[in-house]
This record gives sequence, structure tokens and C-alpha cells, in this order.
Amino acid sequence: MNDPGGYQSYAFIAELYDQVIPYRERTDVAFYVETAKQYGGAVLEVGCGTGRVLVPTAQAGIPIVGMDLSQSMLDVCRDRLAAEPQAVQARARLVEADMRDFSLGETFRLATIPFRPFQHLISVEEQLACLAAIRRHLEPGGTLVFDVFNPMLESLTRDNLGVEMGEEPDFTTPDGLKVVRWYRTLARDFHRQIIHVELIYYATHPDGREERLVHAFPMRYFFRYEVEHLLVRSGFEVVDVYADFDRTPFGSIYPGELIFTARKTDD
Repeated sequence: MNDPGGYQSYAFIAELYDQVIPYRERTDVAFYVETAKQYGGAVLEVGCGTGRVLVPTAQAGIPIVGMDLSQSMLDVCRDRLAAEPQAVQARARLVEADMRDFSLGETFRLATIPFRPFQHLISVEEQLACLAAIRRHLEPGGTLVFDVFNPMLESLTRDNLGVEMGEEPDFTTPDGLKVVRWYRTLARDFHRQIIHVELIYYATHPDGREERLVHAFPMRYFFRYEVEHLLVRSGFEVVDVYADFDRTPFGSIYPGELIFTARKTDD
């Protein structure tokens, strides 16, 4: 199996991930923590990464199992948990596993996939395999909540292939590395709904040495009813579709997010 997102090959991503300004400012953390409180049971977080959502969930008193394929990302998450009180550490368990095929030996009231890991599943077969694995780990009537971006048609057809764009605010890591991140789209496969992108990190070390670090990966984009059909085909009932993490109804803003709440149907 290929490596969704390419995170196995890019250990530097784990080291920089929590410093990236747009990630630090995302409002999804409060949404997922409040959702976990609402369901009131143990949570399975698929694609937990460095613990950006997992740690606040455990801090809020919710037992959570975090699963990720990247050992580097999980190492950062373990370090974050190690800095927490013992009670918080005790609520969290980390598992290195593939979201397309895993068996944890327990079920959950709620499963989440925060911040778009589902879009690293390129084929329908991979998407269905992931949803089936999650469904097996949900209690009867259990719920899946996840988000993907809502494709902006103007962006998909823009003549900007190969152009570095979107300079973000620079940040400095605790060890003094100054970083500016850009991105570019290398190719678009309209037939398979895949964009090939690069995230480009320009890093300046304290001694003045400069590096250009590139994280390249394909990403699948989805449209609303396509995801709804995938969910129903996989044994879920779509309950809500939001456009933002304040639970704004889908269609009220454009492009907004695509945030799904889906309930496991009876076997």
C-alpha cells in the first residue's frame, strides 16, 4: 500500500507541523472537543498526527485512542502527552496503523477524522476500506465526524500550475529555525479528482544556513453528494453537513468546508 500523505518519508513535517500558523489558528479543535463532550464516551481519532486535536480532547476529560500511520508524527504526539499531567496521559492511547485496514479490539461511540486525512485516500477502494474499518470500530448507532475541503471551482481551473503561491506568516521553532511556507500545484487530474501539490518550507538556521524542504503529495478532492454516497454505501446515515466549524449549514458560505456527521446504521 502507498503512504497516504507521504508522511512516512518526510520526518521534518512532524517537527514543523505544530508551528505552522494556519494550523495553529484553525477553529476545528474546539469543534472536535465539543463534539467529543457531546457524545460522552471514548473517541477514536483517525489520523491524529501530532495530537493537535487529541491532546485538547484528553485535557477535556475524554478518553481517546489516536491512530496514525506516521511514526514521526506519533513521536511528537507522545512528547506532547509526556508534558501533560498523568491524568491526561492516562486518557490517551496511541496506535501506529493504516486507516485503510486496522483492528483495535474495541469499539467507540464516536470516531473522528480531523483536518482532511481522508483526502489522502486516492481511490474509491481505499475510501470504502477506511469507512468499513471505522464502522467496525463503532458501537451500534455510533457516529463518525470528519471534514474535507469544499472544492472551489475557480481555483481548480486557475492557470497557476507550478507557481509558488500563498506565502504564509513566518514562524520560528523553539530551536531558532525561521521558516516561511509556500505551496504550489504541480498537476491536476480532473478525471480522477486529484491534485498534485507541494508544500515548500524555506528554512533559515540560526547560523544563517538555508534549506528548501519540500513535501509533495497527491490529494483527492470530493464534492458533497459524492461523500454522502460513499457514506451510505458504507453503512452510514448522513445526519448533518456543515460549512464551518461553528456549525454553519452547508451552502450558506462559499466555498467553506465540508463537515459531515454520519451515524452507523443497523447491520
